[in-house]
Amino acid sequence: MDWTLITIILLVGAALIFDFTNGFHDAANSVGTVVATRALPAKWAPAFSAFFNFLALFVVGTAVASTVGKTVKPEFASVAVIFAALFAAIAWNYITWFIGMPSSSSHAIIGGLVGAGLAAGGLGAISWGSVQKAAIGIIASPLVAFTIAFVLMYIIFVIQKIFKMHDDHVAFKGVQLVSAAALSFGHGANDAQKTMGVIGALLLGAGYIQMGADGKTMALPLWVELAAYSAIALGTLWGGWKIIETMGLRITTLHANSGAAANIGASTAIFGATAMGAPISTTQAAASSVVGGGVASGKGANWKVVGEMVLAWVATIPFAAAISFGMYWLTQLPLVLAWILVGGVTGAFTVWVVWAMRNTVHAEDIIAEIPTEEELAEFDEDPTPHLKGTPPVH
Repeated sequence: MDWTLITIILLVGAALIFDFTNGFHDAANSVGTVVATRALPAKWAPAFSAFFNFLALFVVGTAVASTVGKTVKPEFASVAVIFAALFAAIAWNYITWFIGMPSSSSHAIIGGLVGAGLAAGGLGAISWGSVQKAAIGIIASPLVAFTIAFVLMYIIFVIQKIFKMHDDHVAFKGVQLVSAAALSFGHGANDAQKTMGVIGALLLGAGYIQMGADGKTMALPLWVELAAYSAIALGTLWGGWKIIETMGLRITTLHANSGAAANIGASTAIFGATAMGAPISTTQAAASSVVGGGVASGKGANWKVVGEMVLAWVATIPFAAAISFGMYWLTQLPLVLAWILVGGVTGAFTVWVVWAMRNTVHAEDIIAEIPTEEELAEFDEDPTPHLKGTPPVH
């Protein structure tokens, strides 16, 4: 029996679980605004987003996957390193989802790979060029998304004035749907490749695949692409309603016009990064564009929630790195002790995940919170200071 092959199959399964968590964790990036403004019924939104997640398979390449896959040098990308990195990324995604905090799956997997790589081989185990490329995209994407959404909001105001259109005009809801589709496509294009990169690093380290003829990209089998895009689409289909609630209802008061500006700002940043092969945080891009649209529209932002998001963004890489560093060292203990401790930690975490997924909020809960047009109009006329930028909820 080939235990190495069995272990790799199990780790590929773990990578796809991470991809699933990425899907439901980041579903809010694409559908939070259309749910909040009722441009699309909440119960349909995840399926809408999942379809465009998967559609990206047939269009984009694997540049982002190669960047992620080279984070840890092949000679250090052992089974233990990949396992520790995946456990850390999955754990962080579930923890932040449970508290309804939009954090970055990109940060989580990069942090997990760096932490486990450092534990395995020190500074020399990390391809710092790949990390730098990811870091630039991660920093630049929210700035670009915020700026585009902010500027676009003023362009929309001019259009509204010329054509005498109200904030929730059907045309803006149409733009929202188109831009949400683009955002979902961009999410699949960028984030599914992160899982492809992890699987690629595992297969490359084990000698199952080779680098491409250019020496820069990995020659990924088609089944890796199909599996990664399927897993992220299934995760998106599941929903992740806790974060949809935060993104659509807690950051600012959204109308169709500002929702459209937010989606366009985020999708522009994501498409640009994907074209450059940079694994950016789609969550940061989407959340920043929501803030930009809200501020420019005069609705302000719930700065407490924004501050909590930024804190989560800052904490993600070091926390994921610390978790993976610790998990890697557990795998290096004497064999029996390693199995007991790693199995115990993994088992306890799995039990908690099952409980959390059975006791989370669902579409029906969020529908009950979405303000009606009458409530929004009343809020817009008299946004008291302590509620400025905080949507009226039931």
